[in-house]
Amino acid sequence: MPSTLTPNPPPPHPPTPVLLKPGTAYADAWQRCLDAAPEAFRDDHALNLWGAAWQSGGRTLPASTPVDGSPIAGAPRLDGATAQRAVRAALDQHRAWRHIPLPERRSRIAAALDALTAHRDLLALLLVWEIGKPWRLAAADVDRAIDGVRWYVDGIEPMLAGRTPLDGPVSNIASWNYPMSVLVHAALVQALAGNAVIAKTPTDGGVACLTLAMALAAREGVPVTLVGGSGRELNQPLVRAPEIGCVSFVGGRDTGADVATAVGGLGRRHILEQEGLNTWGIWNFSDWERLGAVIPKLFDYGKQRCTAYPRFVVQRSLFDAFLDTYLPAVRSVRVGHPLAVADPADPLPELDFGPLINAAKAKELTDQVTEAVDRGAVPLYRGRPDGTRFLPGQDTSAYVHPVTLLNPPPSSPLHHAEPFGPVDTIVLVDTEAELLAAMNASNGALVATLATDDQATYDRLAPQIRAFKTGHGVPRSRGDRAELFGGFGASWRGAFVGGDLLVRAVTQGPAGERLPGNFPEYQLMP
Repeated sequence: MPSTLTPNPPPPHPPTPVLLKPGTAYADAWQRCLDAAPEAFRDDHALNLWGAAWQSGGRTLPASTPVDGSPIAGAPRLDGATAQRAVRAALDQHRAWRHIPLPERRSRIAAALDALTAHRDLLALLLVWEIGKPWRLAAADVDRAIDGVRWYVDGIEPMLAGRTPLDGPVSNIASWNYPMSVLVHAALVQALAGNAVIAKTPTDGGVACLTLAMALAAREGVPVTLVGGSGRELNQPLVRAPEIGCVSFVGGRDTGADVATAVGGLGRRHILEQEGLNTWGIWNFSDWERLGAVIPKLFDYGKQRCTAYPRFVVQRSLFDAFLDTYLPAVRSVRVGHPLAVADPADPLPELDFGPLINAAKAKELTDQVTEAVDRGAVPLYRGRPDGTRFLPGQDTSAYVHPVTLLNPPPSSPLHHAEPFGPVDTIVLVDTEAELLAAMNASNGALVATLATDDQATYDRLAPQIRAFKTGHGVPRSRGDRAELFGGFGASWRGAFVGGDLLVRAVTQGPAGERLPGNFPEYQLMP
């Protein structure tokens, strides 16, 4: 009698081995840097730029790429005394540049943008290797910098009407996650407005990308200074030195508080963008299909950005419907090696994110998740690696896959601070008062979203959410061009930026002018 058992299916084919896309190796990118700007690079390290010349000096930190742990060029470190000399030289540049006519400044900035455009793909590839951005996001970072500054070049005249450059150069200290669309963008607009510019090389990543960008600008006669070193060593020259006209900082609250204390005591112009816990509230809501389409996009770059949304505040009666939408969406998030392909002819992979900035950050975040669960948080989702998205045997110590926790305990950093990684936390609430309290958990934020079907409910509750920008069921972001940007509470100190406010923040207007911003003595909205 024939068997009625269903035969075992044939064994699945092993996953197709992936390989590094030809022409995208770090060694290839580094050689292209040497060819494109030999004045700014040596065989195995980048130089500092000060006094209108590329300078050796200091020691170079060892570094590795978060993509696979292999060695890359680290940040050059100057001592405080040398950095102070660089600041004095920048002041000399500033005093000359502030008298250059605006048409000439526009011409030089436009030429720098043309050079950046010509090297766009190399700058993006460097971002992939140095800070782990997938190609799509790395290219967008470069494009946003170029397109954003072009907007200012085209429309700068009315923004500068009745205004003059500052008395000293602008000092920029920015985190590693957006070297082009934040740091280079700001620096070129500051120069367009008549200021010399100082930029600190981020210690954690972006060295070669930022060095190449600054080299291309310096060739066109833009007065830029680029120095690397520890925050402790460079705090005095880059923040406290009397030559500095304005301090522009992007980073965490702890370091930002130190900078705020220093500039506040000096009465110095400042722009301090700090982190906040950006929240997404769900209240009397039913458009789950739209939310499901947005959730994977919220994981762009592993939520390593100041406008990420790591906290969902959900009406308890809607929690089952929320999970029915959220879990399939988070399972679709794509994580992997940003340059791994199955065939040499394949395009680079479409990923939501790659590694975190380094293995230490990955371990810190993983430990925080473990500790939160030990203290009572409920794990709702833990992502698992897809072997087809990684090179065989590669180091994956900097990769963290999406994690979702319900009710992180108040003792956990995940309860009140931005994780800066792909960890979502969910808090359930029963009343509007609880909703607002949970959405305002971090004493100010940069962005927030309230998803509700009722416009009147949104109009009533949104003004009570302490975020600079609040979206009605849609995410908000830093924005580009004319869009303004700032923060409430501890998420921002000093002048707001974006559009004409960025120019006003780095120029002098009428006597007694009060800039829109969040200052100790006043808060003024645009």
